[in-house]
Amino acid sequence: MTSSEIIALLPYQEPFLFVDEITAVDENSISGSYHFHEDLSFYQGHFKEKPLTPGVILTETMAQIGLVSFGVYLMKQAGEELSNLQIALTSTEVNFYKPVYPDERVVVKSQKEYFRFSKLKCAVEMYNAKDELVCRGKIAGMVMS
Repeated sequence: MTSSEIIALLPYQEPFLFVDEITAVDENSISGSYHFHEDLSFYQGHFKEKPLTPGVILTETMAQIGLVSFGVYLMKQAGEELSNLQIALTSTEVNFYKPVYPDERVVVKSQKEYFRFSKLKCAVEMYNAKDELVCRGKIAGMVMS
């Protein structure tokens, strides 16, 4: 599957799509990127004097690339029909190390821990343009068609 094919199957759209590109994917890992444009609405109030990307949005970006996009790929590889894709996030545990400011690009890298009985669990990391670790954690969810 190509990056565009995976992104087209995601159950998100602007302004809540946080995936620009899938750069690599195989049966054990996925990586992709997203650019946080400075005109995104949440920057208007988080924070007044020095906007930065909320942790919940960073977690969502990690989940969209590192779990959902990966789940789409794995399901398609298993021969599943994805016209009725359903995703349910079941758990997250994320630690944050660096802020992400408006107009920054991040890269998400995810390693599969397991995928069985429709549950996918991954170790996910996010890096900034300087290749510094922004956050890392474990994300799990149910991926069904």
